[in-house]
Amino acid sequence: MRTIGLIGGMSWESTATYYRLVNQGIRDRLGPLRSAELLLASVDFGPIEADMRAGAWDAVGARMADAARRLEAGGAECIVLCTNTIHCVAPAIASGSALPLLHIGDAAGDGARHAGLRTVGLLGTGFTMREPFLKDHLASHFGLRVLVPDEQRQAQLHAIIFEELCAGILREPSRAAFREAMAGLVAMGAEGILLACTEIGLLVQPGDATVPLLDTTALHAAQAVAFALAEGPAMGQLS
Repeated sequence: MRTIGLIGGMSWESTATYYRLVNQGIRDRLGPLRSAELLLASVDFGPIEADMRAGAWDAVGARMADAARRLEAGGAECIVLCTNTIHCVAPAIASGSALPLLHIGDAAGDGARHAGLRTVGLLGTGFTMREPFLKDHLASHFGLRVLVPDEQRQAQLHAIIFEELCAGILREPSRAAFREAMAGLVAMGAEGILLACTEIGLLVQPGDATVPLLDTTALHAAQAVAFALAEGPAMGQLS
């Protein structure tokens, strides 16, 4: 079994979900007493979030590359970045380590393609919905048309993620806000919704939308399990 290297802590609430899903995936495939060989580099999200707000993405990339190098030194054989938003510095991580980076965009794109989707709505942090790093990856690598809510809705969802979900707070009015956002995307033509923030799945369930929901956390964890079991090449390695 290959050893998975997780970069987590952004937030630790969703990193705990990664740990659970990866180990469940290994157990389901190999037997009830089996679990994943993995290493976890869990970072302090506070300074990283401050750098994000300040637009200091080079500093964020340097922190992530350092975490990847520590995992490599510890014996990890791939890097799994347990967050959507920080994939905006994926090139810095890839250049800072010789290990393959399993890109969450590949996991999401494969999931959408397997579901037969061509147009998807994307929900995530304001950074993920606004910036092109994930939308362009999905469009260029998988031919997907990607829709996002308007700026006002983006701001509302961003606040829910950072002020509530990252702190483990789940509120029904916030679930209703996500339901409204998803309904709006469906009205725009979305055939499915990508939950492209690793915390959204803590709040939103399949019954909250009229179209399929693709949780990038679950898809990414499954990608890591496939890598660990050597079921193909180093999926997601950036060139």
